[in-house]
Amino acid sequence: MSDVYLEYTVMDDMVRVAAIDEATGTEAILIGPVSAGRKALKQAAIQKLEYVLAKQAKAARSDTPRPGYWA
Repeated sequence: MSDVYLEYTVMDDMVRVAAIDEATGTEAILIGPVSAGRKALKQAAIQKLEYVLAKQAKAARSDTPRPGYWA
């Protein structure tokens, strides 16, 4: 994975964390409590981004069309 940009937006007692992959522009959003701490929210957002990227890579390798899409 390339560099990851993190964006934190505080909303009352919650924090919205956006993790964005620099190379692909893929974004993963996580919302958690302010009390969780910046380090824990950062790790969780990056893990979610890694999951999303892996899921996209798997879908790209698949020869079968996804349900609901015309082949």
